[in-house]
Amino acid sequence: MAPANPSYRLLIALVLAIIMMVLDQRTPWATPLRHALGYLTAPIHYLAHLPVDSGEWLTEQAQSRDSLQEENRRLKRQALILEQKVQRLAVLEAENVRLRELLNSSAELDANVLVAEIIGVDPDPNRQELVINKGTGDQVVRGQAVLDAQGLIGQVVDAGPLSSQVLLITDASHAMSVQVNRNGVRAVLAGSGQTGLKLLYVPDTADIEEGDLLVSTGLGQRYPRGYPVARVTDIRHQSGAAFADITAQPTARLDRASHVLLVQSTEAPLAPVTGKEASDGE
Repeated sequence: MAPANPSYRLLIALVLAIIMMVLDQRTPWATPLRHALGYLTAPIHYLAHLPVDSGEWLTEQAQSRDSLQEENRRLKRQALILEQKVQRLAVLEAENVRLRELLNSSAELDANVLVAEIIGVDPDPNRQELVINKGTGDQVVRGQAVLDAQGLIGQVVDAGPLSSQVLLITDASHAMSVQVNRNGVRAVLAGSGQTGLKLLYVPDTADIEEGDLLVSTGLGQRYPRGYPVARVTDIRHQSGAAFADITAQPTARLDRASHVLLVQSTEAPLAPVTGKEASDGE
């Protein structure tokens, strides 16, 4: 028997397909068959869409990774900025505390005061000097006393138009008259050239104790009377020696102060500073 003509086979297939579509639309007989065929064709559909789904998933993951990396970089930048702001706020807070201490001190002083900022330190290790941002334009004069909230720092030894040099009380060339606040015993306090002070020519029997507060006497009209200067830290008595070896530490924070007060007492005018007096203090 000869094989059927391909055209007839195609025509038969079309007729059967039309019949099945009509029956599927008109009757429910094909529903179970369609469900059964769905189970068979589902893996084929899954495999057909797998490349597309995989590409979309990889693209999404790459975008998510890039987004997370960019977010991480942005957060790191923000963290650095916030840390810098916190550090700056801490500096400003500490500076405000120091300024409030100065303002509170100036309110208690019987003198005309001027607030100045320390803008430099003498690099010479043999000189204990500071540079402040006030000068003759602000009516700063040589010999003017300088202090912080805790006590005397030194005196102006050179006043320029916009800045001035301040000789610290710890300078080896500086000496001044002080008295023990507890009992009024007077002595000469000299700088050691470093961070400490020493009392000169104090009799071995003098009534001076560790912890005594030393204040300015006002003698010589260089420093106003009654300002804290130092506290006695050590007393040594040597057998047979006429004088005691007494050391003290400044009450002022010489190594930490950022702002200072320039004081001119209302009790007596400042004596002019000339020549050797500028180095010798009182």
